[in-house]
Amino acid sequence: MLPHLHPLLAVPIWRQLRHLGGVGLILLGLADNSVVPLTGSMDVLTIWLAARHREPWPYYALMATLGAVIGGYITYSLARKGGKETMERKLSKKRAAQVCKAFERWGFSAVVVPALLPPPFPFLPSLLAAGAMQYSRKKFLAALVLGRGLRYFIEAYCGFHYGRHILRFFSRYYKPALAILIGLAVIGAAITVIQYLRYRKK
Repeated sequence: MLPHLHPLLAVPIWRQLRHLGGVGLILLGLADNSVVPLTGSMDVLTIWLAARHREPWPYYALMATLGAVIGGYITYSLARKGGKETMERKLSKKRAAQVCKAFERWGFSAVVVPALLPPPFPFLPSLLAAGAMQYSRKKFLAALVLGRGLRYFIEAYCGFHYGRHILRFFSRYYKPALAILIGLAVIGAAITVIQYLRYRKK
């Protein structure tokens, strides 16, 4: 029998998402790749679902990737339509300039690498930069699928084979884990609101 759930999975909304299984991953992916990312949420749910063994682990990896790609494409499209102003609205002008410079230099890799890296590495700036700089839709989707796909397939595989040990660790240290994840989510939301208010003031 699996150890106790990760603390977030005991929260009502998480309870609903885990009961939805793969569909829950798609819904969470839409939110996680928006302007207020839910740091670490997709990773935790993907690992936990794969660890239950109710469906083959590639199924959960595929559904997580699908949710992330749809959510990421929506953010990319909004930034593409709004241009650099949309990017500066979510980030500071200095941060936006740094991201654009990195994107001009690395292009495809500027989407793949951040999409592959685990939290707390931020991915939203890459989505905004790709859209604001009118990066090719086909190349963007290819990079997003590659990066997120590798990430979630690795996590689902680890969840399937080592899930019991991972979940046992979270169940033992659930309070610090919960505090950290909630703290990161609150900080992300606060930064987004502050930047938006600064933009409106200007």
